[in-house]
Formats: sequence, structure tokens, C-alpha cells
Amino acid sequence: MSSERNKQIKTVVEVLNKARSMELYAILQYMNQHYGLDDDDYDKLASEVKKIAIDEMKHAEAFAERIKDIDGSLEPTTEIGGNVIRGQEAEEIFLFDANSEDETMVIYNGFMKICRENNDSVSATLFERILNEEQEHFNYFDDTATHIKKLGNSFLARQTN
Repeated sequence: MSSERNKQIKTVVEVLNKARSMELYAILQYMNQHYGLDDDDYDKLASEVKKIAIDEMKHAEAFAERIKDIDGSLEPTTEIGGNVIRGQEAEEIFLFDANSEDETMVIYNGFMKICRENNDSVSATLFERILNEEQEHFNYFDDTATHIKKLGNSFLARQTN
């Protein structure tokens, strides 16, 4: 393999690992939020946040599998791409998460471009698929934040069982 191709592979693996690190952070952040929402008896909100955390687990695994497909000797990162913020109130969780998902989509669009520029359409397609799911997460978080802002406690009261 040429040194140019090795450089391309290294670049793609770097963005895959960065994305995996971001997903590992999202998993921990969302699960922490899930526990807090569950403790506050917001069962419906807790359940949805947990489902999204599980989606993020699938994304982290997909990035790891792609790294292993590129080079079986490589170990996907286990580094977490951020510090988990604990103790958030329901009123702040969803705006925080919508902003996080929005930022993630911007970054992943850049990563998808890097993959294409480095002749890896398989990784670019993986980012495209995951971007669609991140958009769904953003929509949920943004809609929920809007409901909380507009309807306040009456909305939150309907989120309990």
C-alpha cells in the first residue's frame, strides 16, 4: 500500500475514533439524564432519553466496527469526548441535548466530507446514516425543549406515570 493511501486511512480512522469518542460521551450523558429524570418520576421523558442513549451505543459500535474493518489490528478508542454534566433539571436537559446534537451534526458532516476526500465512501455512508438518526434525536430534544418552554409544569406533569 502506498504512503498516500496509508495517510488517507490514518485520517479516516482519526475521524472515526473522534466520532466514537463523541458517542461514548453522549451515552454517558444521556444515561445520567435518564437516571435523573427517572428519579424525578418523569417516566416518559426518561424512557425516551434511554432509547436515544441506546441509539448512541449502536453508533459507537458501528464506528468501532468500521475501524476494525479498515484495519483489524487497530483498537477503537475508549476515550470519552467530554465531561458528563450531572444534576441537570428537566427544564435544562432538552435544550442542552438539542444543542449537543446540533453540534454533532455539524461535526459529522465535516467528517463525512473528510472520508470522501480520502476515498472512503463506506465510512462516508456510515456518517450519512448516523446523521439521519442524529437529526431524529435533535428533533425530539428540540421539540421537548419547546414544549417545556411554552407549557412548563403542565407539560412536565403529563410526563409522569
